[in-house]
Parts: sequence; structure tokens; C-alpha cells
Amino acid sequence: MVGSRARQRNKEIFGLHPRQTEGPSKSSILSADCVPGMFLDMNATVFQSDAPLDKRRIVVRRNGSDVEMVELPWGLRARDGRARAVSVVRSEGRRFPTHRCLVPASEFRHKNFSFSLADGDWFYFAGIWRPAAEDWPEGFAILTIEANPDLAPYQDRQMAVLRRDQRMAWLDGRVPEDEILRPLPEGTFRVKDTSRASDQPALAS
Repeated sequence: MVGSRARQRNKEIFGLHPRQTEGPSKSSILSADCVPGMFLDMNATVFQSDAPLDKRRIVVRRNGSDVEMVELPWGLRARDGRARAVSVVRSEGRRFPTHRCLVPASEFRHKNFSFSLADGDWFYFAGIWRPAAEDWPEGFAILTIEANPDLAPYQDRQMAVLRRDQRMAWLDGRVPEDEILRPLPEGTFRVKDTSRASDQPALAS
């Protein structure tokens, strides 16, 4: 019963059509049947910015007229062809007409700080993915922008955060990159110092 409700909710959120799909050897395409309640339980997802570059994550992307969830390793091959992984890509001055994706999270952690939305909602990082090529697997990277005022005291740049109501605008390219990939307003984020024993926020929301 719970799985049925979750699948229906997935359809309402994304127009996701549950189905079983054969995926490439390096990634597993996940349907709503495989992960019941994924979108309902998204607030349990934490993104570690210092995670290994091959850390596998669920990403959301277009597959024709459908939207799918697929598990991919974090890291793309560098454009210069050298065998090194690129985890983040600077967004300014660039266009991303295809291969867009979303990386869901409830908070992200950098060094001794944790960042989440002040209203408690979960969100997405704007990302791009590339298909497997030669000896490099299919993977994804996250786009970066200038840090918003809440994050600026802790880091100069940040991974581009999109609110849930922006998800399809990003996937479908409805809004120019320089309009959607921009810092959110001051007061958007709640910051915690995770090195402290106390749960009090380091920066008031």
C-alpha cells in the first residue's frame, strides 16, 4: 500500500512512469518500483562535498519524454583527455543545451559546516552528465556559481542549488543558464558548525 502511494506521488511530482529498464553496466537505472518513496524520503539525503569522486549517487534526468532516476559515479573525465576526474564545473559564461541532470539533497557538508535550506525543504544541485566513452564510465558533475551571502563567509563558490519548483525548468532548458544558475537570496540557508557538540546554528536563519 505504501509503495503504491509512493509510486503515485512520484508520477505527480515528475510525470515519472514506473518501469523496469535495462541499464548500462556502469550504472543502474532505477524506476519508481525499485525505489518506492524515493521522492517522499528525499529529506534523508545528505551530500558530502569531500566524498570520493567515484561515489555513486542518484541523479534525475530526462530520458526522452520521461524522467528517470539513475545511479551514477561522481566525476567526469577532464576535457583535456587526461585520466583525472572533474567533480564540479564552473557555470558562468557557459551553455548546457543537453545532458542536464539534478542531484537531490537535503543538506550539503563542507569541512566542518553543514548547509541546508532554512525552511527545511530539500533541493537539487544542478548538474550535467556524460555517457560512457572509451575507458571512462558514464558519470556526472555538479555546476558551481558564486557563493550566496549565507555561504560566502565559508567558501567563495558553491554548488548551484535549485529549489524543487525549478527542477523542470532546468531539465528542459526553459530558462537561460545565467538566470537559473545564480545564488539564492540571503537568508535562504541555515548553517551549522558540525565540529560543535551543540546543535545551535552557526548562522541564524
